[in-house]
Amino acid sequence: MTRSFLILLIALGLVSFNAHASENGSGPVGNEAQSSAAPAGTTPDVTARAIFAGGCFWCMEPPFDALPGVISTTSGYIGGRVRHPTYEQVSAGGTGHTEAVEVIYDPATVSYATLLDVFWRNIDPYTRDRQFCDGGSQYRAGIFFLDESQRIAAEASRTALEKSKPFTDPVVTEVTAAGRFWKAEGYHQDYYLKNPVRYRYYRWNCGRDQRLQQIWGDAAPKAH
Repeated sequence: MTRSFLILLIALGLVSFNAHASENGSGPVGNEAQSSAAPAGTTPDVTARAIFAGGCFWCMEPPFDALPGVISTTSGYIGGRVRHPTYEQVSAGGTGHTEAVEVIYDPATVSYATLLDVFWRNIDPYTRDRQFCDGGSQYRAGIFFLDESQRIAAEASRTALEKSKPFTDPVVTEVTAAGRFWKAEGYHQDYYLKNPVRYRYYRWNCGRDQRLQQIWGDAAPKAH
């Protein structure tokens, strides 16, 4: 079962996600990102921001959340032409956006280079306009840099991967300047925590971990 089909079941009322979202006061409203902060007294004086796209944003939050120094992750949309895009618009492929995650982190604890390493190990860098079972430019992988230092680091990491890649296929993951990041609907945020069984079912059926193991071998991440 692909994620698009799972969302269709939600829309038909066969799976009651909207009821869960309503109970938590987070219905499907496309908003500009306003990342949740850490509890009072725990947020570092200086934080940094990074944006990555790796297919389904449900699956890209967990690997970053697991890193010490990451304060929050937010699922959203980037790289498109429409203001305040909704999931329905983006998933249909007509807005130019791709699903992405915004990572707020403490640079004194975790470096941008480490975030890049986690990003690469959690995507298929050899597939254009597709990640695992999800096809279309709305699922393209990419690094969206926010300043010149991020651009240099991102391009250097891609060059290093091209030299050491396990496959002979070209690396097609884009490195591009970040445009406006739009926060996704509330029911998408922390999906893996709110709906762990459904999340794991989707992830397994999408073949994400199987493909990551094929690409990265011993360096593949553990399933989240």
